[in-house]
Amino acid sequence: MRWMTPAAAAALLAGCAINIGNEAPPAASAPRAAGVDAPAERLPTDVRRATIIVRDMEKSLRLYRDVIGLEVNYDTTVTTSGVALPAGEPGATARLVLLNANDPWVGWIGLMEWTSPPIPADDYPKRMGPGDVVLVLNTDDVEGRCAAAKKVPGVTFTAEPRLQVYPGRDGGAEIRVMGCNFFDPDGILIELNQILD
Repeated sequence: MRWMTPAAAAALLAGCAINIGNEAPPAASAPRAAGVDAPAERLPTDVRRATIIVRDMEKSLRLYRDVIGLEVNYDTTVTTSGVALPAGEPGATARLVLLNANDPWVGWIGLMEWTSPPIPADDYPKRMGPGDVVLVLNTDDVEGRCAAAKKVPGVTFTAEPRLQVYPGRDGGAEIRVMGCNFFDPDGILIELNQILD
């Protein structure tokens, strides 16, 4: 785990780290979406991370860390109020793990498991509706990672790897991606894809 100051840790836990000064966070060198340019001036908000409440941290780490390839950068136990984050009982403890991809500032995934006492969980639905979320993750080897995801307990596939073609932006070339879709062990739908040339 990387070292961080108490102030940085508090900001991460709050989900709202602050950029001091006018400098932009470092940019990732990942492939860019065709037709999408950086804004002329910095926008007021960064999407830092999405945190998923999970049933079994180790099962979730097998998918997000071991198969998808995200890197754990923070792993701790916290005491929760049950108010600011309306989950669990006041004073309960939870394990919080933060994972990043290529960008050290945005696009993180948080995993949070209530450990004492745990939060009871029903089976998750296999159909989606309003309020549900799709995580779209771009990877380097979609067929290999989709095959590996099938081996994680609790993962349920909805679509095998296949070519998807979307119209280009502003009359540009078609956008071609190879991707698969599956529910993670907690019912979050993931589209794992790879942008093709």
